Amino acid sequence: MWSGILSGRDPSRRSWYLEDYNLLQGTRQEFYTREVRRHLKATGFAVESSKGEWGLGQHEVNVKYSEVLEMADNHALLKQCMKEIAEQTGVSVTFMAKPHHGQAGSSCHLHLSLRKDGKNAFDGETNEFRWFLGGWMAHAAEMMVFYAPTINSYKRFEDLSWAPTRIAWSRDNRTAGFRVVGHGESLRIECRIPGADANPYLAFAAAVASGLDGIKNQIEPPPVFEGDVYAARTLPRVPYTLEHAVDLFETSAFAKAQFGPEVVEHYAHFYRSEQKAFERTVTDWERRRYFERI
Repeated sequence: MWSGILSGRDPSRRSWYLEDYNLLQGTRQEFYTREVRRHLKATGFAVESSKGEWGLGQHEVNVKYSEVLEMADNHALLKQCMKEIAEQTGVSVTFMAKPHHGQAGSSCHLHLSLRKDGKNAFDGETNEFRWFLGGWMAHAAEMMVFYAPTINSYKRFEDLSWAPTRIAWSRDNRTAGFRVVGHGESLRIECRIPGADANPYLAFAAAVASGLDGIKNQIEPPPVFEGDVYAARTLPRVPYTLEHAVDLFETSAFAKAQFGPEVVEHYAHFYRSEQKAFERTVTDWERRRYFERI
């Protein structure tokens, strides 16, 4: 999970150059990330690492994998922990999917594998692996609101920004929406579509329901993609606006069958209310763009 650290009094980023794996810039932010790691460890989290990420002021904290519901709980607790520590250390932290235009967005990459009789059912890229992947991909567009729930979410889907813009799968390819990583017991599917603003419970629910439907109906994934997904203009695109995503979700027979018509109606109403609120709002961009020129 990524977070951009901003000064509470001055909304400028904590760094002025890309800090991915940069030791010096990471040290500058250690006063904050050290406290995050310490508090998470005391809470029982297995913290694997923290590091600077690709965007200005962007940072990543990695915790050990666990079962889906526990990981969703950990996700929510991690966000709350980071916000509270930011308050105590005089900085601000955001989980917006795209806090700054022209910079890398912040994502919530979902890694899933399936256990069967105590072993990884995906080991060796089995039928379960193919069908789970096929179902997850087949339902990605209609489940998009659970991966990208805000107006801002869709600003992140920009070519050449490390965010996925097309629905394809590859092996260890960060330009694809679905990336297969690991070997043997560690082999898993990573979905790179969700943003840092995703509700983990809804995102995992959509992913698991889609994958299990793939196994039930033996949905085959498309052929593995080799190369730069951004350059493949024939691949299906992810929905590029919240409005489009809600249209797909609201009319989805799969969503209604999995979650119930009442749930679909509730969330569709919520997301449409969000869209309408945005449409009524005069933004800073509009004032900068039109105040004097019109």
